[in-house]
Amino acid sequence: MLPRLISIVVPVYNEQDSLHTLAQEIFTVADVNGYPVQIVFVDDGSRDASWSRIVELAQADPRIGGLRFRRNYGKAAALMAGFAVAEGDPVFMMDADLQDPPVEIPRFLAKLDEGWDVVSGWKQRRYDPWHKVYPSRIFNRMIGWLTGVRLHDHVCGFKCFRRQVLREIRIHGEFHRFLGVFSAARGFRVTEIPTLHRARTTGVGKYGFTRFAKGFLDLLTVWVLTRYRWRPQHVIGMAGLFCIAAWLLSYLPGIGPIVSPLLGVVPGLILIAIGLVAELVAATRPAEELYTVSERVGWCAAGTENQDRESGVARPET
Repeated sequence: MLPRLISIVVPVYNEQDSLHTLAQEIFTVADVNGYPVQIVFVDDGSRDASWSRIVELAQADPRIGGLRFRRNYGKAAALMAGFAVAEGDPVFMMDADLQDPPVEIPRFLAKLDEGWDVVSGWKQRRYDPWHKVYPSRIFNRMIGWLTGVRLHDHVCGFKCFRRQVLREIRIHGEFHRFLGVFSAARGFRVTEIPTLHRARTTGVGKYGFTRFAKGFLDLLTVWVLTRYRWRPQHVIGMAGLFCIAAWLLSYLPGIGPIVSPLLGVVPGLILIAIGLVAELVAATRPAEELYTVSERVGWCAAGTENQDRESGVARPET
C-alpha cells in the first residue's frame, strides 16, 4: 500500500551545486513509483548560493519548500526544523551531497512496511577517505556496546521514520548521530538496510578529525540521557564514589604508589560529571531556543503562524 504522503527533510550547508540534481532524482523515483512526495530543504546558514537555489526550486515546483536559518545552528537543529513542518508519514532525512541515492527510497518503505518504526541506512561499501571510514566503524561499535542498539552505521544521514517517532524525539547539538538510539530508548523498533553509497562529486566534507573526540563525549551524554535521565545521581554518584575509593586506596600500605597516579583523573571525572549535568539541563530548554528561521519559501511559507506556534520555532525579528 502506497503512503499518503512522503516527506523528505534535507539539511543544507554550502551545497549549492547539488540541490537541483538531488530534487530531480527524488522526483524521478516518486514519479516512477507513484509516490506523493514533498521536500523541505533547510538552509543551515550557508555562505554560498544555496538559499537562492532553494528559492528557484520552490518557485518551479510546488512540492518543494524551504527554511532558512539566520545563522549556522548545526545539522540537528536543521533536522528538527524540517521535522516540525513535514506533513508526510513517513518522513525521510537525507543529506544534500548526493552520496545517498534516492533510488533506495522504495527499499526503505518496503522495510518500514514489515512493522519497523525506524529504518536506517547502512553504507556497506563507503566511498569516503580511510580516515573517515575506519574511525567510524570503531565509533559505531562503541555505540552498540554502550547503548545496546547495534547498527552498523548509526551516523548514516539516510533514514526513514514513522511520524509518531519524530513526535517523541528531540535532538540538539550533534545528536543527529544517535537518532536510532533515542528512538530505541522510547520503545520504537529500529532496524537498518544496506544502501548504495556514492563518492562525493560536489562541495566538500563538513567534518574533521575533531568530530571523533566530540562524538565520544556526545556518546557519553546520550548514554546518560537514555538510561539515567530520571536518575542522574546513579551515574554521577558512581563517578564520585570511584574518586573517593581511589583516594582511600592511596593510603593503604604498598598500594598507595600504584593507586596515587589515578588521582590525576579526578579533575577530568569531575569536569565530565559537570558536563553531563549541563547536558541534562540543556535537554529541557524550550524548543524555540534551538534555532531561528529567518525566511520561508514554497509550501513551507503557508500557514507560517500555525507552524511556528505548534513547533516552537522562534519567529524572525522584524
